[in-house]
Amino acid sequence: MKAKNSTLSSIKNRRSVRVFLDKPVSNADLQTILEAANQAPSAHNQQSWRFIILRGEKKSDLVSLISTKAGNFPKPTSVLLRLASRSIASAPVVVAVANTGELILRGTELFKVDKNIASDFFRIMEIQSSAAAVQNLLIAATSMGLGTVWLGVLVLIKKDILRFLGEPEGEFMAVVPVGYAARPPAGPKKQPLAVVAKYL
Repeated sequence: MKAKNSTLSSIKNRRSVRVFLDKPVSNADLQTILEAANQAPSAHNQQSWRFIILRGEKKSDLVSLISTKAGNFPKPTSVLLRLASRSIASAPVVVAVANTGELILRGTELFKVDKNIASDFFRIMEIQSSAAAVQNLLIAATSMGLGTVWLGVLVLIKKDILRFLGEPEGEFMAVVPVGYAARPPAGPKKQPLAVVAKYL
């Protein structure tokens, strides 16, 4: 993909960074990427997401929690969880993203849909909305010279992490370490568009 403008360039250059420099992220830069996340499209503009920022001791406590829980899983999964905890430990700041569940609760009133149908319907819409917010955050960080990684493996212990964050149990979306890359990450080779695009 040839980048025709700065937005496309940031999309093309985004990489998953797992090791960070011991260099702080300024409050202004953090605010900028959070604002970008908050501008994401959301179902019925409900913005049913929450951004939880962790630094210092609270971040260290999260590392300890993940490392402890990793011992409950078979070795391949345990290794991935421990790698995630190291990425968090290495980053100067972490942004966790959780769904609030507000759209699920209010959805049946908004649309008068059967509760059994509505629950799954609005749950998926909350996930889609928060995923868009996380992607905005990743792209905005790249545009500012910051590195990030979306630690999807932590969904395996989402209830533990949500309790740790003080958020209600629901659809946990992401934990994203943010900082300056310790080394330039190599991007994975993507499948050509001809393989993944279907024209009808």
